[in-house]
Amino acid sequence: MNMLNTKGLRFPIDVILVCIRWYVTYPLSYRHLEEIMQERGVSVDHSSINRWAIRFLPLIEKISRKHKRPVGTSWRMDETYIKVKGAWKYLYRAVDKEGKTIDFLLTAKRDMAAAKRFFDKAIAAHGTPEKVAMDKSGANKAAIDAVNVGWQMPIIVRQVKYLNNIVEQDHRAIKRITRPMLNFKSFGSARNILAGIEVMHMIRKGQIAIGGMNTMSFADQFYALAGQIR
Repeated sequence: MNMLNTKGLRFPIDVILVCIRWYVTYPLSYRHLEEIMQERGVSVDHSSINRWAIRFLPLIEKISRKHKRPVGTSWRMDETYIKVKGAWKYLYRAVDKEGKTIDFLLTAKRDMAAAKRFFDKAIAAHGTPEKVAMDKSGANKAAIDAVNVGWQMPIIVRQVKYLNNIVEQDHRAIKRITRPMLNFKSFGSARNILAGIEVMHMIRKGQIAIGGMNTMSFADQFYALAGQIR
């Protein structure tokens, strides 16, 4: 737990990692965490926990991509809503047919350009899927059409609602954690914290592979990822 750069921080790294792990694992607010830590004899302000989450969670998410297990080639893609500064933003997400997380992207708009950015990101990280199931969104279909331009083996699109039940159900795990957060204060903080929530969700689904992880608790898997950061 001592690999993170904690220069300028007056709390030990184990306290920092416990706080941010709890925040992205359970439906808690920063003030809840402040109270919980106080009960354990650690006096930390909720604003400090917020800064730690914004600083360290995207680093842990970046490391997790190096250790992520392969995903399937049949994707289910959908977007859900996240409130940022009182306005709805859009979290694009996809899972494979087994429910494993493929990728995610927070965007300010819900349109063809945003959907294509999501597909470009997911394909760059995981390769081209054979087929993608989605809802009847014209913007999402247009994004896949744009991706398919010039390809000899285009991605098959299936706009059948029941096929997307698995990704819609998967959204609930993310929304359960974000609900007590009430309202993100900035787009950047929302993006960074959602990255941490998605990492913990993938750990719970057995998607991360570091030596010995099969015998580790979910908590220790999170700390093992943090320990990879230089």
